[in-house]
Amino acid sequence: MNPSSLPASASVAVIGAGRLGGVLAAALRRAGLAVHAPLRRDDEIPAVDVALLCVPDAAIAAAARVARPHARLVGHVSGATPLDDVDFSIHPLQTFTGAEQPQVFHGIGCAVAGRTDDALAVADGLVAALGARAFRVDDEHRAAYHAAASMASNLLLTTLDAAEQVAAIAGIRSDDARALLAPLVRQTVANWEATGARAALTGPIVRGDESTVARQRDAIAEERPDLVVLFDALCDGTRTLAARGESA
Repeated sequence: MNPSSLPASASVAVIGAGRLGGVLAAALRRAGLAVHAPLRRDDEIPAVDVALLCVPDAAIAAAARVARPHARLVGHVSGATPLDDVDFSIHPLQTFTGAEQPQVFHGIGCAVAGRTDDALAVADGLVAALGARAFRVDDEHRAAYHAAASMASNLLLTTLDAAEQVAAIAGIRSDDARALLAPLVRQTVANWEATGARAALTGPIVRGDESTVARQRDAIAEERPDLVVLFDALCDGTRTLAARGESA
């Protein structure tokens, strides 16, 4: 294979049978590529054009050494790991449970990097096959990029879980709390996407109503003191966000 292109007949071994590996393999197969997957790390790897590692970050180096003799190019799907042991990387900017349909990649962003122009072109080709949109992130900025992704997904879930627990103080069951709060979350995200956080900000802090914030804090402290530190940190951050508009 000329690594500057990704023909429809390209063969890909997806190594790793976790949440992403299976969905990624199905999507590439649906795009018409010859996919061997998902392979576990101890499975025999056939001779392929591309080996794509969907393994934990700590296992990338070892998995790359095993895959290298069998593949012309080796890539990984980690957002945070540099390219020390591989030729390229693609990182779908999406959260996966493993139950998604192959179309989950359509239209999403996908961070790509390559050690050579040819490897980068292959990464771009894989992203195009997935129906995703490639954007560049180099090794120097990987940690910051991945932190942004974690804040927008993983850390957001921590906040939502805390909201669910605080709702329980008011006697709202967890399943009801998720159903009731979800429309609020969706509209908040839509507003943020449209205007940015400062313009979308509502509530007592942006209004300067600190007495209401204090009552909220007292209610949490009485029943769930373990959540006060998180509440305080989020309120402090929100005050900074609100002040950003005042000083603009």
